[in-house]
Amino acid sequence: MPEPRVQTDRVCSELDRLAEFSDAAGPAVTRVMLSEADLAARQYLAGLYDQADLTVRTDAAGTVFARWRGEDDTLPAVATGSHCDAIPYSGKYDGTVGVLGGLEAIRTLQAEGWRPRRSIELVMFTSEEPTRYGVGCLGSRLMVGLLDPREADALTDERGVAFADLRAQAGFAGDLATTRLAAGAYHAFVELHIEQGPLLEQAGAAIGAVTAIAAPATLRVQYTGSGGHAGAVLMADRRDALLPAAGLTLAVRAAAVQHGGDDTVATAGCLKVHPNAVNSIPSRVTAEIDIRDIDLARRDRVLTEVRSRAATLGEEHGQATEIEVLNADPPAACSPEVIAAVEESAAALDHASQRMISRAYHDSLFMAQVAPTGMIFIPCRGGVSHRPEEYASPEAIHAGVQVLAETLRRLAGT
Repeated sequence: MPEPRVQTDRVCSELDRLAEFSDAAGPAVTRVMLSEADLAARQYLAGLYDQADLTVRTDAAGTVFARWRGEDDTLPAVATGSHCDAIPYSGKYDGTVGVLGGLEAIRTLQAEGWRPRRSIELVMFTSEEPTRYGVGCLGSRLMVGLLDPREADALTDERGVAFADLRAQAGFAGDLATTRLAAGAYHAFVELHIEQGPLLEQAGAAIGAVTAIAAPATLRVQYTGSGGHAGAVLMADRRDALLPAAGLTLAVRAAAVQHGGDDTVATAGCLKVHPNAVNSIPSRVTAEIDIRDIDLARRDRVLTEVRSRAATLGEEHGQATEIEVLNADPPAACSPEVIAAVEESAAALDHASQRMISRAYHDSLFMAQVAPTGMIFIPCRGGVSHRPEEYASPEAIHAGVQVLAETLRRLAGT
């Protein structure tokens, strides 16, 4: 087996260039789905796909498929890829390593003169991040049939722009129902990604072979009190909506610790206070809560406890309380065959690997519902992600792309 001769300098240069398509000054990256920066980044990637002689199509949601045709294009393809949208003021490696690394893996195999039996398809999913419409993995949810196309088109952003109008403006026409993958479309799917945690770096391992992907449940709780002037309403007469919300943030942590396990995480990450003035008693507060685990029953046990505490706190403080579960996706187990291909590839290339779970969720979470799926993690410095300081070394990227190329060889050559 020839060692995949990855052109790491090329990949790193392309990552740097892609980061320049941003609505924030470097080193921060802000690239919200279908913004001008995102559309410019897509054009840049289209040029790279063309140079690699890939056949490109884009679905009605804006997900891009770049295909290297195999000897038998009628067989289900092997797919790889990730996303290129970026939350505000984040870094340049989240998702992009999987797209540009996937492209480099294909170019590396092409340069060897090797030809896959199955076609290899590089997928750039639209809107993995929930920044614009509040729905993470919008493209892959549509692809696997977990989001109703009419509901997706009706989503509106903070400016009131519907997804149907936004995608039409970007040139992505057609019925969203056509984005759904045909049964058996992919023989396997494997996603290269930075870990977004510190475990690989701490262990000194180059490669993480992901065995399971945790899934989130997202809860929205709104408390409505009476508000009033901060100086004029006496303490005994107040119905401060922030008080039950504050108690709820503590209850979220307690529920995860008391009713979850080592892999359970729960976060009260968003509090919206109205009217949000220092001299006004909060009259309405909305809290959004994220609960994740790879064990569905345990995750839902924590979710039930948080919902119960949210209602109790509202009653205790005399508040009108609204509780809504925005989503409760099931976790995914990775395919044993794909895990084995990743581990065997790492071993053949003398890269130390370890099995691990993904606590962040990715498009792979949804692809696992329609194809045998796996993920390859590479270390990122300090485990930092979603911040400008996010960094993956050239050495880490080199190892990840090598292992991805060899994994694709194993999966697409049989």
